[in-house]
Amino acid sequence: MNFDIADDHRMVQDLVRRFVDDELMPLEAAVLAREVSGGGPHLVATEQARLDERSRELGLWSLDAPTDLGGHDLPAVAMVGVNEELGRTVTPFTLPPDSPNLRMLAATVTDRQRDAYLAPYVRGETISAIGISEPGAGSDPAGMTTRAIRDGDDWVLNGRKIWITRAAEADFTIVMAVTDPEKRARGGMSAFLVDRDTPGFAVLRPIPMIGGHVTYEVALDECRLPGWKLLGREGEGFAPMQLRLGTRRLEMAAWSIGMAGRALDMMSDYATQRVTFGQRLSDRGVVQGWVADAATRIHAARLMTWHAAWMLDAGQDARVEVSMVKAFATEMAWEVVDRAMQCLGAMGMTRELPLHLMAAKLRTMRIYDGPTEVHHWVVARDRLGR
Repeated sequence: MNFDIADDHRMVQDLVRRFVDDELMPLEAAVLAREVSGGGPHLVATEQARLDERSRELGLWSLDAPTDLGGHDLPAVAMVGVNEELGRTVTPFTLPPDSPNLRMLAATVTDRQRDAYLAPYVRGETISAIGISEPGAGSDPAGMTTRAIRDGDDWVLNGRKIWITRAAEADFTIVMAVTDPEKRARGGMSAFLVDRDTPGFAVLRPIPMIGGHVTYEVALDECRLPGWKLLGREGEGFAPMQLRLGTRRLEMAAWSIGMAGRALDMMSDYATQRVTFGQRLSDRGVVQGWVADAATRIHAARLMTWHAAWMLDAGQDARVEVSMVKAFATEMAWEVVDRAMQCLGAMGMTRELPLHLMAAKLRTMRIYDGPTEVHHWVVARDRLGR
């Protein structure tokens, strides 16, 4: 059994690590200052443009996009290492294009959609969003009420979507809707490509989230789409949606590993320097226990994430394993960051360090893309044969 990742994948991870250390880490002070001033942890336009240019120069765009569209077609296992490195910093930068929507598009587009949507998305020319959750239906797709009804060659969508990231700036949104109320998730759910300027599609409001981030609620009122905007086959939207969700959940697990590793490093460095009551913190059994537990659980999460990614790459059904690792990694990192904050004492409570932004991100990740309790339920149902 070989636990080494391929040399070329390790080289990509090393390149991303250097990019994080050289380009993203130096921006953290400015990002933290903007968050403290009430502007949220964001990049200004000049910083974003420079990072886009530099990451493109390094060949870090389209890492898991199809090769015939100029991508590198990296497998999920390689992307675990990439996202672990990106998770180490609170500088909010994503290597284009966003992998979850990319993989869903790549698995479903027609030739026309490939040219109109996937190709410019791979080139980093467009921004996408996805609308799944609804005000009355979160983690349960069976509760989805947004409807898509065929009208001649067109589709007409009506409903509400909520908790959508990037909805206001997205060039197009992948909208999940019910096309057969009898079947719903078992053959009655479809995906649609909705352009930002489509009549009947409206961003209702921004929703400020903890950590300074924003999601949106959108409305679809008699939103008419030409038939070719159906993504994939009618009634077969659930499986590619699960591919998209699985990709995001593995990303979250990898980000969690990166955040926990950074927090462990901060805790270890501080504990070896801080002396209280004539003794270094690193000599105290409680702190040693925190460090050992964090290192062990980070190692376990990394192995679990690699395994789930390997299953996806092998074409296996990894839904249970993805649920395991999404719940385990986010909860693990939440506790490790909390322990680091406790170890650093008053310094850990400041907004001058990245720990509070890590904690806020992890707190939302324990809810996003399925709360921990739902993923535990998925695992339990599988083990109990239900």
